[in-house]
Amino acid sequence: MRGLNVLSLILLIIGGLNWLLVGLFQWDLVGGLTGGMDSVLARIVYIIVGLAAIYAFSLFNKVNEEDRTPAR
Repeated sequence: MRGLNVLSLILLIIGGLNWLLVGLFQWDLVGGLTGGMDSVLARIVYIIVGLAAIYAFSLFNKVNEEDRTPAR
């Protein structure tokens, strides 16, 4: 499960950096690396990043559990 959490975090960072580049420079990193936004590969990457974002909702529960655990 830890590996899935790390992979999700990496994908979210990639997605966030992509949006930063779009916002600042109007350049789509994923589209640029995969042959444009309309390519099948780019769409797959966007779908995987989106699924990672949905999965990240489950991490809120883990954060809440850590907050409830008394400090040692």
